[in-house]
Amino acid sequence: MKPWILALLCALGLTGCASDYLIATTDGQMLSAESKPEIDDETGLLSYEDAEGNEQQIPRSSV
Repeated sequence: MKPWILALLCALGLTGCASDYLIATTDGQMLSAESKPEIDDETGLLSYEDAEGNEQQIPRSSV
């Protein structure tokens, strides 16, 4: 197999792992989200799915 094909396959494999989102809070915490965080304008909460697949919510003012 040609080296450039192997390099291309490795690069494509790594792009699937780079879809995490980092949320920086006002108190200095860094939260990792599996999917894009969504803001609920009615409640003012930011909803996201953590690394374990649990739905989490934090106040929008904390971000």
